[in-house]
Amino acid sequence: MAKIDEIKEILNTLRLFFSIGIGLVVVLTGSLISKEKTAEIDVYFWIGSFIEFILIIGLIFIIKAIKNNTTKIKDL
Repeated sequence: MAKIDEIKEILNTLRLFFSIGIGLVVVLTGSLISKEKTAEIDVYFWIGSFIEFILIIGLIFIIKAIKNNTTKIKDL
């Protein structure tokens, strides 16, 4: 397999993970807002908030990896 094909596969996988991550953030945000509206600020709310924070940090790393691989394709 050529190097460019390998990088394209990595990019496709990263884009898939990014899409799944965005979907998880949207669903989790909705459920956290729902819990906040009903004044159910319990341990599950805080666990969900922490998980959402970790997801957002992970998405930032995925964006950086997509950018790096895109520049690698440009250089090839």
